[in-house]
Amino acid sequence: MSQHRSTRRRLLALSGAAGLTGIAGCADRLDSITGDNGDVGADNGNESENESETGADIDDGDGPAAPVDGVPELETEYDSREQYRQPGHQLDDFSDLDQWEVVQGSGEADEDVVFDGDQSFRLESDGEENIVAERSLEGEDLTEMDLSVAVRTSTPQNITINLRLVDQFGSERVHSLREVTYREPDIGWFRASPGVFEQDDYEPTMDHLDRLEIQVLHSMDEAEVWIDDVRTHERPDQGYVMLVWDDGFSDYYETASPLHDEFDFQTVQAPVPQWTEQGRDGIMSVSELQERQEAGDQIVVHGTHEPIHEYDDEDAIDARLRQDKHWFIQNDFEGANYIVFPHNSFDNTSLEYTTQYHYCGGFNQAGDVNTTSVYGFDPLVLPRTIGHDLEISKRCVDLAAEHNQCTILNFHAFDEDNTMPADDYEELLEHIDDADVEVITFDDLWEMRTEPHY
Repeated sequence: MSQHRSTRRRLLALSGAAGLTGIAGCADRLDSITGDNGDVGADNGNESENESETGADIDDGDGPAAPVDGVPELETEYDSREQYRQPGHQLDDFSDLDQWEVVQGSGEADEDVVFDGDQSFRLESDGEENIVAERSLEGEDLTEMDLSVAVRTSTPQNITINLRLVDQFGSERVHSLREVTYREPDIGWFRASPGVFEQDDYEPTMDHLDRLEIQVLHSMDEAEVWIDDVRTHERPDQGYVMLVWDDGFSDYYETASPLHDEFDFQTVQAPVPQWTEQGRDGIMSVSELQERQEAGDQIVVHGTHEPIHEYDDEDAIDARLRQDKHWFIQNDFEGANYIVFPHNSFDNTSLEYTTQYHYCGGFNQAGDVNTTSVYGFDPLVLPRTIGHDLEISKRCVDLAAEHNQCTILNFHAFDEDNTMPADDYEELLEHIDDADVEVITFDDLWEMRTEPHY
């Protein structure tokens, strides 16, 4: 373990840094054979007023500072999804589709469904065939850069969205969003900034690129995806890992937290208020959660344990989000500005209300490697990986270290299928401790996301 990481963790701990059943637990299922899905976001189709002449989002870093010290206010100061809608520099706004060739499936301009500019790129498959579109990147230099893209899909189930970079010598790097849990039919745009899923042994030469491919992999009768506003972002100087435990099980307090203390790791917990208040057997009490906050863990909102996309009444959505956050504030939990959607459930309407109470959260959750860049993700549509398998989780950590990206790993209780056994978990923590990564909380990730990086 590096001296820098060890010192920083101790400082976070001393300062009290802010902070189910079935294989996928709150996620409902593991990935399909072909991959996962990913979709959520603002349905605003107008060109951003924050776009500078260079294509950089001038609001990225100029807005209010987050995170908040201490227990936050009930309502947010700004809409984080709008404030940080277009980070970095624009690579393609799809105003000229002559640059693109559809290799599989079909594609056309859509002037009615737009994230930025005059039109988006609508890609479709009327069968199980995957969709592939590509354009030249000759003359582009993407050295030490990550990518993000605005995505909208009417068929979010069983979809993987890849951004495949190929250099002039044939070496490839694949950035992959493995799952979309944005719920239909109330769909909208979201920004995906997927981490590297795989790369050739011969690392691609990023200043001698040949092409960018957008791949939509699926196993359905049809697939429909809109793509817009591809952007580039700087890479950070290292990789990051976030360990997130859902539902507030006592298993965490009794078994996992002593391991975290041994390694000096701060983690994120998302308890269910009703279960805690009821004193349900096997659930941590408020005092135990507060004790873990004092030890350096971050307690974030999970809230009413029902899928939020199933609410028909917008007033009910607002009341639920408001009441859930109020409970965390009343109990002095400093991570209340962040949210973990129960069952990874969200849709366009619920996202619009969530921004009134929370700055950051998600998730598009997958059973396979499902990582993110640090500077380009949609604030409320982060991806994460189910921590059910030791080798998959280790690969997430290794990719985060190799490509300076962030992996968010999710756990519930050691006797659940969606969580690896305790012995494997201890081995994972040892692996993380030996890797060139830093274990972080939402506060750390959000602070990086809100800094100016062009």
